[in-house]
Amino acid sequence: MTTQIGLGVPMPLLAPASATWAAPFAAYYLFLQNRVVFHRLKYTAYMGHQSDSTKKQTEDPLYVANRCVVNFIENVPMAFILAILAELNGADRLYINYGLGALLALRISHYELGLMQSKSQGLGRLLGYYGSQAVIATLTGYVGYLTKGYWQAHVRLG
Repeated sequence: MTTQIGLGVPMPLLAPASATWAAPFAAYYLFLQNRVVFHRLKYTAYMGHQSDSTKKQTEDPLYVANRCVVNFIENVPMAFILAILAELNGADRLYINYGLGALLALRISHYELGLMQSKSQGLGRLLGYYGSQAVIATLTGYVGYLTKGYWQAHVRLG
């Protein structure tokens, strides 16, 4: 399947599975950012991470909302880089879809059922953290597997 870019030069879709998941991840990221803005306006805390210095950080909704955004930015870009690299190197697009779909569910679990609940000790936090790490590790291994032929052919050890 090809698409036209620029002056009508036909180009194949290079990473359609990864590109498909960009919209749901972006939508959830916007939701997380707007939650921070909501808490900033609610508590008139326009700078910093805390809405009330007398609360513990895990009980402060602004602090928790900020951590959700930062945590998203710490994990999702790496997974997307790996998914795109895998897809560009011949990955089965079904695996990319499964991996990114699982990652989105795990990230939502981490925030909505973990950090936003039970004073940051919800089951979703544990599941989301370890599940996300597993997805990133699996994508890393998959990229390595897909490129092993290159290393075998071009690198001499010893």
